[in-house]
Amino acid sequence: MPAMNGIEATKTIQDPRLANLPIMAMTANAFEEDKHLVISAGMNTHLGKPIDIVKLFSTVQDFLSNTERNR
Repeated sequence: MPAMNGIEATKTIQDPRLANLPIMAMTANAFEEDKHLVISAGMNTHLGKPIDIVKLFSTVQDFLSNTERNR
């Protein structure tokens, strides 16, 4: 992203009103330390590139299911 990276963006949108907003990292940086970095920044999960479409849809479905349960 030209203005900020995903870590900075995540920290910017952390707001109590958006507490249920899932944030997913999708990056080629797939080392364990990269995964820990995005999780510690407040993202919910990390998907490495190239994206596994089945895993992507499964992850989104999990987020949607959890959102429905928490209503």
